[in-house]
Amino acid sequence: MRSILPARRRALLAMAGVCLSAVLGTAQAAEPLKVVASFSILGDIVREVGGADISLTTLVGPDGDAHGYEPTPSDAKKLADARVLVVNGLDFETWLPKLTKASGFAGQTVTASTGVTPRKFAGQGDGHDHDHKDDHKDDHTHGHDDHDHDHDHDHKPGHHHRHGDADPHAWQSLANGVIYARNVADGLAAADPAHAQAYRQRADAYIAKLQALDASLRKTFAAIGAERRKVVTSHDAFGYFGDAYGVTFIPAMGVSTDAEPSAREVAAIIEQVRRDKVPAVFVENISSPKLVQQIARETGAKVGGTLYSDALSKPGQPGATYLEMFEWNARQLAAALQP
Repeated sequence: MRSILPARRRALLAMAGVCLSAVLGTAQAAEPLKVVASFSILGDIVREVGGADISLTTLVGPDGDAHGYEPTPSDAKKLADARVLVVNGLDFETWLPKLTKASGFAGQTVTASTGVTPRKFAGQGDGHDHDHKDDHKDDHTHGHDDHDHDHDHDHKPGHHHRHGDADPHAWQSLANGVIYARNVADGLAAADPAHAQAYRQRADAYIAKLQALDASLRKTFAAIGAERRKVVTSHDAFGYFGDAYGVTFIPAMGVSTDAEPSAREVAAIIEQVRRDKVPAVFVENISSPKLVQQIARETGAKVGGTLYSDALSKPGQPGATYLEMFEWNARQLAAALQP
């Protein structure tokens, strides 16, 4: 008996070790994929595709202006812990390369806009500064001269965030939203092959919703006379929307959310609104409404409400998801453009 008991104990211990390893292995396998998205609209698309298989962090949250975001030390920590970083691309997140380098991020980067046909900013042939109110002098111009522009917006002194010629707001087309969702699904599947099928199934279901809304909106705007499909917005963020649905957007502040147009530029916009009988002006959730309200006062155009351009709304408000944002914007625009 003495020689048997130790053997039984050894067997029991071995069995316990196998069970513990199995439990730990299962727990490790079930741990969600850590993903960081650069801003709220992109974060919502990632959430739809990733579902319960990911743990998502979004750097620029609801109502946040991703054009001139200033990263924090906690952002670097979030990025360092992530296995996947999802970005818009098209030079939208000009602050992100520096953050990525500082964080030591060693994971996979997914560019959601890959495959999108970029549009150029209307009337712009050079890069575009995004001037912001701070005293830092970091270089975010990516090889361009800070003063290399041929328009006369009055920029506030401070931080320059330059985009290239391409308009980065590609999510303002639902057809591009489909491309975003597919790229996100492919990126998550590559980083987490065990859940690849689930990512692609969720993406397919989500894409069906995007395509259905796109078809509906095309009918909605086609029913509005072309001469009335003109609006003023705060900055140049709706070009892809305009191309998709035949709406002309006149940006009061040009490309930048912080640039102040000169008095001459404001006068030219007011003259254009009067001449073209533009029926409505809109403010954006990330921009000051003052200039748009001034244009409305001086032209008699009605203020059509708030549009969501570069950020979702806070939960519980209109535009808290990408689909809700698109539906809200389209409803506001269509209602304001009706005769």
